[in-house]
Amino acid sequence: MVKAHSLLYAIYVCLIVSIICGALLYFSNLYNQLNLYYNLQEELYIQNQSVLNFALGNKMVSADIEKDENSGIEGSYETKPYGLLSLVLVQSYISNDTVSSVHFAGARNLDKNAVYLTNFSKSLFYSGSVKLIGNNQLPSTFIETSYINNDLNKLTAEGKITISETQLPEVNPEFKKIFQGLKSEKTKLSDIEKPKDSLYYNSFFNTTKEIEVQSNLGNIIFKGNFILRSGDSIRVKKNTVLEDVILIAPKITFEAGFRGTVQAFATKGIELEEKVTLNYPSVICVYNESETESKIKIKKECQITGAVVLFGNTNNLIDKNTIEIDEDGLLFGDLYCSGKLMLKSNVYGSVYTNRFFLKTAASSYDNMISNIEINTGKRPDYFISIPLFNTQKTTYGVIKKVL
Repeated sequence: MVKAHSLLYAIYVCLIVSIICGALLYFSNLYNQLNLYYNLQEELYIQNQSVLNFALGNKMVSADIEKDENSGIEGSYETKPYGLLSLVLVQSYISNDTVSSVHFAGARNLDKNAVYLTNFSKSLFYSGSVKLIGNNQLPSTFIETSYINNDLNKLTAEGKITISETQLPEVNPEFKKIFQGLKSEKTKLSDIEKPKDSLYYNSFFNTTKEIEVQSNLGNIIFKGNFILRSGDSIRVKKNTVLEDVILIAPKITFEAGFRGTVQAFATKGIELEEKVTLNYPSVICVYNESETESKIKIKKECQITGAVVLFGNTNNLIDKNTIEIDEDGLLFGDLYCSGKLMLKSNVYGSVYTNRFFLKTAASSYDNMISNIEINTGKRPDYFISIPLFNTQKTTYGVIKKVL
């Protein structure tokens, strides 16, 4: 005879077993759902990368993307300019799931010129230890020696030396268009939502927001799709965070120690105080077609990855438009100067200028370089330069992923 409490225990055991079995079935179903979700996300990311590769292979010309019949995933992309850079905006989607990405992209640089010095002034002179690695286009095939200090003179020149033209190659017309106006939505700073305290962010899928800022820009964070403009000047404090933004003003100054990624455009001058670092891809550019003076001043121990450009002046105004780069710094990229250039830091890329000059405590020398290295070989083939010239474009690649 079965006792009543034994039957009750049996019921409890069956209840516990059923709960455990139900939980196991629930977690198994949940695992399957999560597995399906992550597999779908993985397929969306793979499709997104495939669409990006298609866009690059298609030279960033808009085209329709066929639907993947196996997975049902669709993809699309668009391209648009952002300052001197090009954006590729990619989306992959199915039902309510979408994966988006944004990249800076551009044509790979095949320029092997180390120095292009125009042929309307005297030959190039050197003093101290100088390395020119790459092809050189100069007023003369002979680089002359000059003795202006007690250093041992040593020239290392690898590559062809040919006679240059009397004019620099014409700079990309897109540079000038920047100063004629950019497509944007003028917005007050107070109207922009902040996801976090002092952080302003605008997706590249949105319209570019243009903000009028005060002369002193400090203790603030801007990331993404912004134009910061001033009618007078902008001084960027070192406690400011700027990531992929555009600055436009007559004069722009970066305080010593600043680090960021910017495209800076001015008409009168740009100054980098000591130990400023501008990360890839950054541009500092001055456009001056007037008879007034303009200048780019880069002080000691600054590092720039991108491009430094001064243009717009005619040949009779070379002396009024200058770039001065002090020692112990590095430009990883390209330099273009339609005025005169004093270069005391190394360049891993190409240098185009109408005239070099060198100032010492005792005197000033025309077409003189001293104790520098200009080396195109240290700019790897995968490095994508800022498009200085409107040349034929062959292969494209990603500069930077921004979303």
